[in-house]
This record gives sequence, C-alpha cells and structure tokens, in this order.
Amino acid sequence: MKISKLLATHHAILEQARLANLAEAYLTLRRVAERVRRARLHGLVNLRQPDAAEERLWASLTALEGSQAVLEEHFRDEELMEFADAVAFARGRVGLDITFRLEGMEALFLVPLEEELRRAGIEFDLESATVLPVGKEVAAPGAKHRPGETPPQR
Repeated sequence: MKISKLLATHHAILEQARLANLAEAYLTLRRVAERVRRARLHGLVNLRQPDAAEERLWASLTALEGSQAVLEEHFRDEELMEFADAVAFARGRVGLDITFRLEGMEALFLVPLEEELRRAGIEFDLESATVLPVGKEVAAPGAKHRPGETPPQR
C-alpha cells in the first residue's frame, strides 16, 4: 500500500473507529438500561470513573437515594467500569463524575447515542434478546446457538 493512499483513507478510518466505539458504548448502555428497568431500580445516583489521584481504582455507582446494597447486588465492579467508560465516551469526558436518576438514564444517555448513530447511517439490527450480559458475545444473525455453546447435534 502506498502512503498517499493510506493518508487519503486516514479520516475515514478514524470515523469508522469513532462509530465502532459509539456502537460499543450504545450496547453497554442498553444492557445497563435494560437491567435497571427489569430490576425496577430507581433514584438519584452518582457515577464516577476511577481516579488514581483520589486513590479510587474502580468506577463507583453511589446511591444518593435508596439502598446502596441493592445497587451492589445488581452490578459487578467490571460492569461499573464498562458503564462509566461508556457514559464518559458518549459524553466526551475524562474523569467522569455525574449525578442522575436511574429511571432517566435511557433519555439521558441512550437516546442521544442512538440518534447520533442513526444520523451517521448506522442501522440497528440487534434485537433485545441478543443483548447479552457484559462480557458475552452476540450471536451471529441466524445462528442456532450462541458463541461458545456447542452447536446442536444432527
């Protein structure tokens, strides 16, 4: 490949990477929103990314109303990291520290991401059933089993 061709495609490659990151953030936020809705979680919370300067090595989701223990039952540390990173990326912020109502998170985070992806011409071809818990893969369209599972024997 010639350097002139590579440079000519540079902007397109960066835009594709940005859209892929937006799609990943969207999927993460959609999983969290579905979990919040299914569990009927509600109330004011504070979501923060890790901050080494404050000796906070993990993301935190703090209940400002309601029960902290209930939140901790529903989210592992790794899931909170992905959640905080997705919100930070979607909002274009580093060092995220945001307070919001759990029941309003779809309108606050998910809807704007979906609108941005649609404006970029992205089609939404994943059904709710294919949105798996954090860390799981999405089955290929038409697949009879999920990745990692043994296919049915004939």
